[in-house]
Amino acid sequence: MAQESRFPRSSALSGEGTIASYAAVGDSFTEGVGDPGPGGVLVGWADRLAVQLADRLPEHDFRYANLAVRGKLLDQIVRDQVPRAKELAPDLVTFVAGGNDILRPGSDPDDVAARFESAVADLTSAVGTVLVATGFDTRDTPVLRRLRGKIATYNAHVRAVADRHGCPVLDLWSLRSVRDRRAWDTDRLHLGPEGHTRVALRAAQVLGLDVPADPEQPWPPLPPRGTLEHRRDDITWARDHLVPWIGRRLRGESSGDHAHAKRPDLLPL
Repeated sequence: MAQESRFPRSSALSGEGTIASYAAVGDSFTEGVGDPGPGGVLVGWADRLAVQLADRLPEHDFRYANLAVRGKLLDQIVRDQVPRAKELAPDLVTFVAGGNDILRPGSDPDDVAARFESAVADLTSAVGTVLVATGFDTRDTPVLRRLRGKIATYNAHVRAVADRHGCPVLDLWSLRSVRDRRAWDTDRLHLGPEGHTRVALRAAQVLGLDVPADPEQPWPPLPPRGTLEHRRDDITWARDHLVPWIGRRLRGESSGDHAHAKRPDLLPL
């Protein structure tokens, strides 16, 4: 049975409004890293949201583009993706950016937010609806928990920007179900398939859709694990994921240096 939305209906779906076209803008989160589909092609929450939007319309009437590229900083997204999104002029743009900036040492969330708002103002002048998102609560995430205050500050700015520009907000900080480690990929930096699914369901709720499942549905209980097992997991994660990630930062490299948008045009699903 479809779950009734508990969120205010977005103007994008109010009255006779219909979302017939959608462009996703952002970094690895929106590209779908951590959620491989058939043949290794990335899926992700934005693709999953597009399917829910398409299901409301006759076949082939919905069009979707995903311009997101992993590793990109806010200014790169604004330079490379925002003009394309404006050119496409879809009914809906999801603009999730700034996370990689916030993770960088010495970055100022106030400065990042000011640049974020400039991009939001630019987008809202050219497209139908712009949905923005907060960052996740990293309270239970090793290493990233130290950035929790910085992320919370940026989130407060994102909500204020959304208020000023009339944007619906995908509040990932309040999505408790993705605090469970089973929502995340083994790198602990990107969501896994179930995490992406829950984010897509919450995004659909924010837009006023009735969804097929509750994104906050409880996870099955986990078997007890000893301290030694946790430490082994942390050591493996640090060796396989954290150290290479730090190395790329020190070398000034990005995982998206040679990557391209997977759906640069508005096309039927």
